[in-house]
Amino acid sequence: MKRLLSVLAVASIGLGCGGGESSGPETATAVEDNAKPAAAAARAPEFREVMLPEGTQLLLELQSAVASDSSRVEDAVRASLREAVVIDGTTVLPAGAELAGVVTSVERSGRVKGRARVAYRFNSVSRDGEQYDIATAPLTHVAEATKGEDATKIAVGAGAGAAIGALLGGGDGAAKGAAIGGAAGTGTVLATRGEEVRLGPGARVTTRLTAPVTIRVRVG
Repeated sequence: MKRLLSVLAVASIGLGCGGGESSGPETATAVEDNAKPAAAAARAPEFREVMLPEGTQLLLELQSAVASDSSRVEDAVRASLREAVVIDGTTVLPAGAELAGVVTSVERSGRVKGRARVAYRFNSVSRDGEQYDIATAPLTHVAEATKGEDATKIAVGAGAGAAIGALLGGGDGAAKGAAIGGAAGTGTVLATRGEEVRLGPGARVTTRLTAPVTIRVRVG
C-alpha cells in the first residue's frame, strides 16, 4: 500500500511539471524581445524638409577675424547665427548654427590713393550634425576715407613752413616757407598708408541667401 502511494505521488509531480504550456521566465523574455522593435519605432525621431527661400536674411556674429592687412584670399571665415531662422513657426536654423566661408578679396590701403577693403562670403551651414551647401551675398568692408585727415597734415606742414620762413626772411620768406612746408606735409601723406579694415571675433554682420536651400528639420 505504501509503495502504491509513492508511485502515485511521483506520477502526480511529473504531471504538474510537464503538463500544459509553460508561462515561466522564457515566455516573458520572448514577449519583451517582441516589444523592443515596436518601442524603438515609436521613439524614432521624425524629420521633414523645409526650404529657405532666396533672400532669407542671416544675422551673424563672426567667430574668426578678417582684416585687409592680414587676411588672404581663400582664408577660412567662420560665423554663427545670432538669431534663429524661423519659417511658419518652425525653427529651420537655430541661433548658434555655424556657417563657414572664405575670403574672396583683399586690398590694403594705398599710399597715394585707394581705400582698404576686405570681402568674404559663406558657403555652408551646419545643423544637427549635417552640413548644407549655401550661397550667400558677399560681405564687403571698406575703410573710411582719410581726405580730411590728409588735408590737416598738409595744412600743418604749410603753417610750420611759413613760421620758419618769417623768422628767416620776412614776407617773402614766409611765402617760400609755406610752399616748402606744404610740400613736406604732402610727402608725409604720400608715405603713409590710410586706415585698414579689421573685424575681430564677435563683430556683427548681416548677409542673405542668394539661392534657396532645403534643410532637414526634426519634428517631435
